Amino acid sequence: MKFVDEASIYVRAGKGGNGCLSFWREKFVAKGGPDGGDGGNGGSVVLVADEALNTLIDFRFTKKYIAESGETGLGRDMTGSKGPDLEIKVPVGTTIIDEDTGETLGDLVRDGQKLKVAQGGHHGLGNTRFKSSTNRAPRQTTKGTIGEERTLKLEMKVLADVGLLGLPNAGKSTFIRAVSSAKPKVADYPFTTLVPNLGVVKVKKHQSFVIADIPGIIEGASEGAGLGIRFLKHLVRNRILLHIVDLAPWDEITPAEAAVIAVNELHQFSPALALRDRWLVLNKIDMVPAEELEERCQSVIDALGWEGKAYRISAISGEGTEVLCLDLMTALEEQRELLAESEEAREKEKAVRTLIDEEGRNRIMSLREKRRKAGQLLDDDDFDEDDYDVEVEYVS
Repeated sequence: MKFVDEASIYVRAGKGGNGCLSFWREKFVAKGGPDGGDGGNGGSVVLVADEALNTLIDFRFTKKYIAESGETGLGRDMTGSKGPDLEIKVPVGTTIIDEDTGETLGDLVRDGQKLKVAQGGHHGLGNTRFKSSTNRAPRQTTKGTIGEERTLKLEMKVLADVGLLGLPNAGKSTFIRAVSSAKPKVADYPFTTLVPNLGVVKVKKHQSFVIADIPGIIEGASEGAGLGIRFLKHLVRNRILLHIVDLAPWDEITPAEAAVIAVNELHQFSPALALRDRWLVLNKIDMVPAEELEERCQSVIDALGWEGKAYRISAISGEGTEVLCLDLMTALEEQRELLAESEEAREKEKAVRTLIDEEGRNRIMSLREKRRKAGQLLDDDDFDEDDYDVEVEYVS
């Protein structure tokens, strides 16, 4: 299955059925009265979150969705049938935006959650509705109204509690393999990870969290270099970011320089996202000579001006990962309790996510516009069905 996290579609609700002009005609009844029924309402367009989906690939090929119209009213006061609502399944974690106004219509974050994006037209009235003591044979009816239509932009963001941030080959995929049953591809060349990978980390019985690995970012990512800029938006929903730094980089860049590059690109993409709760993880301690380890770790801490705890791990051997996951679980539980108890905290969290969404979306749109003016296209604009032939799945 191909991984596609953005798509544009056109939706149109059904038209309401017209009212009927009819009079009762029956043998032996000299003067039958009006009996024209109302039309049926048009069907609405509704998006439904489905956890069985993990990509928007279907919307690359089917872009128009039109609900059925209501039927015209009938004689004998019979109402026309209502047009059935058109339900469109989208992945959990999909944000829906009106392309014409830029308004965010909703965010589908729970399986089965529904959002009406186009209201069906209202039914027309039959002539029965207009009879009165002074108008016993009305010939007046009304037509059904047209349904709403919109051009929508769908943005899917993977749902995870913890997101991994770092340069290519920092060991993010290896870390996911070490702490969960997810098996993303690992290799000794940059951009091994092409799409987000998700894993479920089980800390204790009935205690777990979801962790997401996105393609690494490089210097200049905010200007379109590499793959990371396309996937940074998937960190929007993460409550904690793990900044993984490679202490034994494969190229000439130093660990301190690599750490600063990642943070700078994060700030360029979204200042609000850069202010998210971020933990520092120093990886590959097993590949650094013992006499150099402290110096390399301190150089990263000094370069970032880091004041919090810095975790030292070896993802490939698992050293230090258990303590890190236990601390993550504790912090996430505390955040969940706070959000459950405090309305103010929930509103603040919602406002922060909205701001990050807007900043990230504006950054990507400005980059696309810049590339188009230069006669270039981003990879996702020049879509090929053979691209990104990777499945994204939760593995526990």
